[in-house]
Amino acid sequence: MKRMFTAAVAAAALGLTGMAAQAESLKIGFLATLSGPPAALGEHMRDGFLLGVKQAGGKLGGLDTEVQVVDDELKPDAALTKVRGLIERDQVDMLAGIVFSNVMMAVYKPIIDAEKIFVGGNAGPSPIAGKACSPYFFTTSYQNDQNHEAMGKYAEDAGYKRMVIMAPNYQAGKDSLAGFKRYFKGEIVDEMYTQLGQLDFSSELTKIAAAKPDAVFVFMPGGMGVNLVKQYAQAGLAGQVPFLSAFTVDETTLPATQDTALGLLSGAQWAPNLDNEANKAFVAAFEAEYGYVPSIYASQGYDAARLIDGAVKKAGGKADKAKLMAAMKEAPFESVRGDFKFNTNHFPIQDVYVVKAVKRDDGKYATETVEMVFDDKIDAYVGECGMN
Repeated sequence: MKRMFTAAVAAAALGLTGMAAQAESLKIGFLATLSGPPAALGEHMRDGFLLGVKQAGGKLGGLDTEVQVVDDELKPDAALTKVRGLIERDQVDMLAGIVFSNVMMAVYKPIIDAEKIFVGGNAGPSPIAGKACSPYFFTTSYQNDQNHEAMGKYAEDAGYKRMVIMAPNYQAGKDSLAGFKRYFKGEIVDEMYTQLGQLDFSSELTKIAAAKPDAVFVFMPGGMGVNLVKQYAQAGLAGQVPFLSAFTVDETTLPATQDTALGLLSGAQWAPNLDNEANKAFVAAFEAEYGYVPSIYASQGYDAARLIDGAVKKAGGKADKAKLMAAMKEAPFESVRGDFKFNTNHFPIQDVYVVKAVKRDDGKYATETVEMVFDDKIDAYVGECGMN
């Protein structure tokens, strides 16, 4: 699937008018997982990004902006083929997006080797933050370990002594559990790796029940998280063994899990109720535009568009690569998460919270902040990055 948003098409699709042509323009290839059980994650990220483009009048930094949205299908080989098409055939100026780390690891080097600016909207694999860092890569999300580290510290501070931890067997899953263990110092009774995309957790739940841990920690995004939360309750574990997570209970899964997930705690660097003006405006505009509650993925997509907008403006309204990269380092935009700046590896230094699933007064489900775990968190791999 590919949707092309030229200036003219964007005007019709997003309600923009009066978009005068100008000599210089900006062409962006935006990759997201838009099919299968995890499609909601990519849809949120895409919608957040396109809202940022719309609010800029279809002109990020004043340049007519064309966004080509491509479904990576959660298939690294397919994503690589599509990225090559965007670079070689479509001659995009930069690329953005990507939900899953296995896709990111497949396309990262070809994009960097082509010397294209790459603005990540979600996946933050540890190698890219460390030894494989690049001056062409920036991300408005996180380094994969960060939100899981918050839950490791929360579990440690809560006094849990014995934990079962579980994640899919791919780069982000490995980063997830590494992050949790960095701050949790108790006993890991069992460390389970499942297949990416797995939807039946009966075997794992049987093992959890037999192990009788103080709590469990899981990372299961998209449809995996929906099924796990429901099956956890059906197995009689809900209310018996505390369920901690990250990227498992959020605005992409809550419409399906609903009351089953209420009260569950997660690690996140953003929630819809963060109290700053940029976030209040974003959440209101997003819900008015799309009719659903934005997730962390939507917030990151939105910030990615705003980063590009701010960088182009700071670069004098030109799509000059060197000037854009220099401008991006300064993060010239107001992030919806409040405090935000780039470290030397171009990953965010940011606050990280424990958030809770709630039901709002209007009947919609969302997450809200419970407590800040880290203030201005620096990722664990920046010291391995050779940039300065």
